[in-house]
Amino acid sequence: MLARRKMSVGELAERVGITPANLAVLKNGRAKAVRFTTLEALCEVLECQPGDLLRREV
Repeated sequence: MLARRKMSVGELAERVGITPANLAVLKNGRAKAVRFTTLEALCEVLECQPGDLLRREV
């Protein structure tokens, strides 16, 4: 989604209101949880739906 929007991780973090380090944890799949407010902010900035950002791993 970042590449499609031609946006850097730093710019996204700033616009969403989280640190670049926390965004990296989300981006690399190492997060154990994500707040709904953060997910909502990511979707708003990236103009997408939660399903565009999340995937189920078994």
